[in-house]
Amino acid sequence: MVKVEKIMLNGHGEYLGIQEGKFIVRNNNRNTRVEYPMRIDCLILTQKGKPIAYLRYLDDDSHVSTRISQYQSLENGKGIEIAKEIVKAKLEGQNLLLKKHGLEPHEPFDIDSLEGKNLCTFRRKLIGIEGRHTKEYFSKIFELFPKKLRPTRRKCQHAYDGINNTLNLAYSILKWKCHVAILKGKLEPFLGYVHSEQFGKPSLVCDLQELFRHLIDDYVIGFSQTLGKKDFIKRTEPISNNKLEKREYLDKTKTNELIKGLYDYFEKKLKYLELNGERNRLLKP
Repeated sequence: MVKVEKIMLNGHGEYLGIQEGKFIVRNNNRNTRVEYPMRIDCLILTQKGKPIAYLRYLDDDSHVSTRISQYQSLENGKGIEIAKEIVKAKLEGQNLLLKKHGLEPHEPFDIDSLEGKNLCTFRRKLIGIEGRHTKEYFSKIFELFPKKLRPTRRKCQHAYDGINNTLNLAYSILKWKCHVAILKGKLEPFLGYVHSEQFGKPSLVCDLQELFRHLIDDYVIGFSQTLGKKDFIKRTEPISNNKLEKREYLDKTKTNELIKGLYDYFEKKLKYLELNGERNRLLKP
């Protein structure tokens, strides 16, 4: 198990520096000094938990075989099997949530019988099945949100309503947690299986967060039950062709409440991305 040391720099004057071959942390009164060896990897997060930088100890090549196997899996057929398992787990998770709330689960989906010559063409078949079931899933779970806040359809980027933007925020936090876990596992976050490789897109992060999206849905459904229009604010933001549009977001108080609640939830549900033998327990809402 990877040993993790968490360093929090919260106040003005606190800093992390390097001196005499060690990481140095000082607090704002400059009297307290803590030293850490530089023979460690250093992951830098924002206060809300978003990973923004990763300092890697260059002499550490102990996990190179892991990354080689990850690259080889794109060509040797294992990538197709991994992609199948990711989508199956996502749909199984959606079914767990639908059943929990007394809603009709998905019709049987046969992903194991799908075949493809290569991962690139196979993705199209897989995403078609996943997309169709997920669209039906959201049409059902949106009925669980308060009527006055209920959106008509799922909207990812550039959503106008408060519930979709609340889901988008919660998914972003999940994505950050998955990104951190992948880095700790010494995997390449930009090399995925269901999501294609694109510049600037951490496709493996996008893959793994699919396994846990239904947990976020369940949390936001519960969180929303006490929300009203007064808990949202509207911001005027630019869109294409220099036009401005109003979008609805949780206010600052409710945003902080959501973020804190989600991290507490993660402590109980998603301590580690260990899926071998533990998947059903972790996926259960």
